[in-house]
Amino acid sequence: MASFNVTMESTMHKEATIEEAVELGLRADEFEMIKGILGRTPNFTETAVYSVMWSEHCSYKNSIHWLKQLPKDGPHMLVKAGEENAGLVDIGDGLGCVFKIESHNHPSALEPYQGAATGVGGINRDIFTMGARPIAQMNSLRFGDIEKDRTKWLVKGVVKGIGDYGNAFGIPIVGGEVFFDGSYNTNPLVNAFSAGIMDPTKVISATSAGAGNPVFIVGSSTGKDGIAGAAFASKDITEDSADDLPSVQVGDPFMEKLLLEATMELADTDAIVGMQDMGAAGITCSSCEMSAAGDNVGMDINLDLVPTRQKNMLPYEILLSESQERMLVVVQKGKEQVVKDIFDKWDLHAEEIGVVTEGGRVRYMMGGEVVGDVPAESLVLGGGAPVYEREYSEPAYYNEFKKFDINSIEQPEDLKAVAFSLLQNPNIASKNWVTEQYDSMVGTRTMTTNRPSDAGIVNIKGTNKALAMTVDCNSRYVNADPFVGTMIAVSEAARNITCAGGNPSAITNCLNFGNPYNPESFWQFVGAIKGMSEACLKFGTPVTGGNVSFYNQSVIDGVEVPVFPTPTIGMIGVVDNKENVMTLDFKDKGDLIFILGKSYDDISSSEYLVSYHGVNESPAPYFNLDEEAELHQTVKELILKKRVNAVHDIADGGLFTSLVEMSIPNGLGFDIVTDSEVREDAFLFGEGQGRVLVSVNEDQEDEFIESMMASAVDFTLLGHVTKGKLMVDDEHFGFIKEVSTLFNEALAKHLEN
Repeated sequence: MASFNVTMESTMHKEATIEEAVELGLRADEFEMIKGILGRTPNFTETAVYSVMWSEHCSYKNSIHWLKQLPKDGPHMLVKAGEENAGLVDIGDGLGCVFKIESHNHPSALEPYQGAATGVGGINRDIFTMGARPIAQMNSLRFGDIEKDRTKWLVKGVVKGIGDYGNAFGIPIVGGEVFFDGSYNTNPLVNAFSAGIMDPTKVISATSAGAGNPVFIVGSSTGKDGIAGAAFASKDITEDSADDLPSVQVGDPFMEKLLLEATMELADTDAIVGMQDMGAAGITCSSCEMSAAGDNVGMDINLDLVPTRQKNMLPYEILLSESQERMLVVVQKGKEQVVKDIFDKWDLHAEEIGVVTEGGRVRYMMGGEVVGDVPAESLVLGGGAPVYEREYSEPAYYNEFKKFDINSIEQPEDLKAVAFSLLQNPNIASKNWVTEQYDSMVGTRTMTTNRPSDAGIVNIKGTNKALAMTVDCNSRYVNADPFVGTMIAVSEAARNITCAGGNPSAITNCLNFGNPYNPESFWQFVGAIKGMSEACLKFGTPVTGGNVSFYNQSVIDGVEVPVFPTPTIGMIGVVDNKENVMTLDFKDKGDLIFILGKSYDDISSSEYLVSYHGVNESPAPYFNLDEEAELHQTVKELILKKRVNAVHDIADGGLFTSLVEMSIPNGLGFDIVTDSEVREDAFLFGEGQGRVLVSVNEDQEDEFIESMMASAVDFTLLGHVTKGKLMVDDEHFGFIKEVSTLFNEALAKHLEN
């Protein structure tokens, strides 16, 4: 947020200038649109209000045309995308799951600890503001070159911020992903996911109604931290971005815990008309969006009544502040004391700052005068906010990548050396340095802390069900081919839910891309939307909502360099019977190891090709959506019929990495034979999709084969589980004890050196 030489007088009575509007982030033509809407030139405060509400972060003005094309309907949908703060799906037994993922990228790039911490706080508020109690969190993190000091600083700050806030708030972190690539050197990605459980008949809506009903601000005081954070999130990160540090919010997890409990208590009363979290754009967003969601209602807000942390805050500072742990509540007239008593019990502010009015206008008062008067509908998505259809064009690299020929890569003679190199690669190695800073056990719901599974599994108390959840996206695949790469991201999420014993239900997405005004970056965005749509339709997993984060790029030597396009997929699924939760760990020496799905001579976009051979230009790996769906159905049936005792998908690092991950938990190993029809390096380290590893007790072999013969999925006996030795084609690759040490300690060595 730029520093303006404004006073109380100038914010109220002086017409804003085009220079101020542009500095605030509006375009010149948008400023003219605002004049037309108001029938006059806005003052500075009103211009500031439009600048945040029409920012990409709030209005989705460059993305909404394409977002509307995502599938939103499904058999379990209760609240669809865009209807409330988060999506809501039916999980049976009279319960619904509220879940969402959002980004906090730009704040984390400048102040990683608070940027990540407040991302966790914000996403949890989206859940409990609807009346759901959060039960689990996940995160998806992207950082630059791990050897750079700045990357190490960012990683340590982000992880500590997530851990400190989440642990203090008391919600377990049950899964996630971490990825390193030089494209994220300037712009790390911090995507936070939360899921909660509620009675779906008791949804608290983010809607205003009833002229004369009082409007309360509850929770924390309002300060100058986070002013215009939404506008800041819609700008490039540059060398001067440190000047925008006031745009980075400061979080208080203990305050958030109090706010959660007060909200849960308030939800059991009849005092609430509507409630909305104050995230992006603060009071401005909450007052305008709640009003626009109602039926021809507005609000009169008295800014003098807002509890503030600093004296003499100007109107635009109060309105645009994104101070954390605050919510706006419309209360049934006559029920004011109910609200005050509950929040007083939890030692929180509950101040009446306004009233619902008729006519659809939101007016802000201060010092006895109107400092802003705007029609709510003109500020919101689907109302008067601008909608653009950006140009897009296929970049030259796309077809260049397709020219890659595996025969141009000579297969290494020492495959053991390759395997050990990959296991210590920061993108492949264990992320325990990260996860050990998170509390995964708080709340006693987590079912996969000591029993690793492809998805996080959370117990739904009082039922026989469990909730499965995952976040997935290989952004290197998406960069190579946005359409195919995003289909793979959705498919991997569904595969992880399926391999854990669940049925995929729905997704939320966090779409992290570069500058939407860059035709090549926008081509990536469009391709990702199309790929996501196709895969979601195939798996019956509608999109419940999410977040778009543009402007994740750097300008280096005058050239704009975007991050890898990263459409992160957060997916939930339901395990109908907790007895069917499936883990990935090998169980017993002598168990048979099978691979389901066909392997190909394919090393495209693999970590092996990039990190070992230094080849960055190749297409997305092999993928077939129909084959993928057939594989998932087969895996479901194998788990339900108890034909397998361990299931793990083949993903980053390829088959060898997956085998090691299955071996480590119980100190077991494997003795396998590669496929003579496939190059050994492709078989072991390629990342072709649609493949799953299973282990089968010898007593179940006949039943397993019978089930597989009835399916259309290829399957091959690889070998068997050993006591701890790793064997490939009769070559000794080591013992699991030494391999486990390398795998588990590699990330710490990278970060601490």
